[in-house]
This record gives sequence, C-alpha cells and structure tokens, in this order.
Amino acid sequence: MTNWPEAWPQDDRGARYGRGSGSAQPESARVMRQVRRGSAVPPGQGAYGRGVPPQASYVDGRGHGGYDSGYNTGQVYGSPAGGGHGGPGDDGRYASGPAPDWRRRIKLTAITVATLLVVTTVGTYFWADSKLNREVDLSIVIDRPEAGEGTNYLIVGSDSRAGLTDEQKKKLRTGSAEGKRTDSMMILHTGSNGPTLISLPRDSNVEIPTFKGSESGKTFQGTGRQVKLNAAYAEDGPELLVRTVEFNTGLHIDHYVEIGFAGFANIVDAVGGVEMDIPQDIKDTKSGADFKKGKQTLNGEEALAFVRTRYALAGSDLDRTKNQQKFLSALSSQVATPSTVLNPFKLYPTMGAGLDSLIVDEEMGLFDLAGMFWAMKGVSGGDGTSMNMPIAGSSGGNLLWDKAKVKQLVTQLNNDEKVTVKGN
Repeated sequence: MTNWPEAWPQDDRGARYGRGSGSAQPESARVMRQVRRGSAVPPGQGAYGRGVPPQASYVDGRGHGGYDSGYNTGQVYGSPAGGGHGGPGDDGRYASGPAPDWRRRIKLTAITVATLLVVTTVGTYFWADSKLNREVDLSIVIDRPEAGEGTNYLIVGSDSRAGLTDEQKKKLRTGSAEGKRTDSMMILHTGSNGPTLISLPRDSNVEIPTFKGSESGKTFQGTGRQVKLNAAYAEDGPELLVRTVEFNTGLHIDHYVEIGFAGFANIVDAVGGVEMDIPQDIKDTKSGADFKKGKQTLNGEEALAFVRTRYALAGSDLDRTKNQQKFLSALSSQVATPSTVLNPFKLYPTMGAGLDSLIVDEEMGLFDLAGMFWAMKGVSGGDGTSMNMPIAGSSGGNLLWDKAKVKQLVTQLNNDEKVTVKGN
C-alpha cells in the first residue's frame, strides 16, 4: 500500500487540500497550526513544488497506516482538555459573562433587610399598642400637686382573680374573694440620678381626702377618715388610690400601672422563669410558698407565692415589700436580656402575656412602659435605690409614716436629686 503523502501519486492528489476540497487553499474554518511528524520536506519539493509539508498519519505518529482528514479536533472545535466547546480566537472555553456587581448586590440586600426591620418594628408597635388596657382616667383626680422633675409611676399588684378558672384559683391559692384589692403598691421615680423604687406598705395609715367618684362623678367630701392605704383602692379603685397617695405625700403621679395574679404568673412563665437568691427557708400555707434557702428559678406559680408571702417573715409586710422589690427587679432584668429581646419565640409571648394583663392610665404609651421596665432593671443593677416608705411606728395595726423623712424624700424626688433618705 502506498503511504500518503510521500508515495501518493501526484496525478491522484491533484490540486486538492484536505478532504473534498476543490481549492489548493485551506478552508478558513480549518486554519490551524500543523503538527509535523516525521521528516521535513526540503524546500521546493512535495506536492507540485508548492512547499506543502508532508503530513504524517495520526494513527501511529510515524507515517504508517492512516489517513489525515485535515481536521485537528483538539485545536479548533474542541477544548485543549478535550471537553466543552470553543470558538475561533478563544482559549477553548466559553466566553464568560460580566463579573457580578457585588457592591450592588450588597446594597440591595441591605435595603431589603432594613425594609423588613422597619416593617416588622412598625407592625409590632401597633400590635403591642393595641393590646394595652388604658382604663384609668387620671383626669378626674382633683386637687393634684404640681409635677416635679422626672417621672413617677404608681405600680400596683392587685389580687384580681379575673381570667382565672376555679382550678387555677386553687392551684395559685388565690381564694375566691369578690372584687379586688391591692397586694402591693410602689412608687417608681425615674430621672437623671438613677431610679428610685419606694414600697408603700398596704397597712400604711393614710387619710382619705375629698375626691370625685370614678363612675358617679360625684364629689365626696373628706372627713379626715384614717384608713389603711389598700382601703382606698377597695373603695373606689385606681383613681381614688392615686388621689390618696398624692394627698398624703405631695408627690405628683404621672402614670399608673396595675397587674393581677394571672398576668403576673403568665409573664414569669413566658420568660422561662426568674432566678432568685432566697435568703432563708420559707414555708407559708396561706400563699403556698415552700422554698429552701439559695439560688433557684421560680416559675409563675412559685413566683406568685413568693411575692405574696408575709406571715412566714419576721418583718411581715415590710419584709414582703422588700421581696417584691427584689423579684420585680429580677423579672425586669430577665425581660431585658438579649435571649428574650432577640428571640421572637420568647419576646412575643412575653409581650402578649404582659400587655394582656396590664391596666394602665389613658396617657400611658409603649415608650413610657418600656422606660418603666428599664428603670426597674436599673434598680437591681446598682444604679438605683430601693426602699420602704420611712416608718415611725404603728397604731392600731396601721403603720405610721415618718412625716419629716417623707417630706425630705418627696422634696428630693420632686427636684430629681439623689435620694439620701433611708427607709425601713
């Protein structure tokens, strides 16, 4: 057999180039660098003396037993690696698209996240604002003292059983008394010198002044009647309680906040319990308290028993108010932790439990409420002061306030000064 190109008869080859070509010129799509294999042909020799170099077979690389089709599949129509597709003038790969604009992507992502945050925040605000029970009308309170510097909240824990089933009443040991009374009362002052939390013992001896009925609108003249402080609430509700506190202290109350048994327990459970360091063993059959000394996490039921206990305490109501202050500060700190605020599965149940059960004055806003909780947190954080109203003694089971110290305390609060008065 004659090998091409060395022994190919010239008359058979003719003027062809490659396969099926009628021209001596290479086809434009087939232009490529030729790989020489075997001996080079001296100038002037070869096909018709045109200087076309002999092409070796691609079968064994030595010029034997094959036929070159004229195509080099590894150069023009295939990638150097034998995969993919190329085109004339490229490196064997598809031309890549434009590089991603990362600045634009980051900007769009930031705008999207910011928009979602704004929408969520605004939605949460209106949802929470709609759940506040603004039921207390402080505008009907008469003869009010002038407002001083800072803000004063009257915080009330009532023994309201509203919303409790008979089973819950039994479990929480609340009893089934009709109506509601105040189990605890505190004044929280916020200002530039740190928060001050002052407990008003429920057995404090006070005078019921002239007041306007919250429902009848009728004016009831004061007669100098001396009663325990919690009797004012039982007689005509929050408005008379505010009027009585203002009359007996000379301190203007800016906002009123009240929570009942069920709401208190629900808030504690919503935050996953509150850790307390109980200073002594406590066992009280009336409140249901049964605690050992030391640190422990109280659930809603246990927390309610803890803040209601007084018969098992040496100082009775005065010791109870101190425990209430400690617990409310600890609860506020727990609510304000990142694990609660940044966790929607804990934040929304906590807000829902609290807002559903709080009763506030008509002028109370969410920012006022948030400021109150933040100040409560500060009381236990070392920036604030907690105390009982200064007591001078007792008469007929009523606790008598130390009038001189109370006057000094109120002056410091009205001027938003650092409180130096010591309470019981």
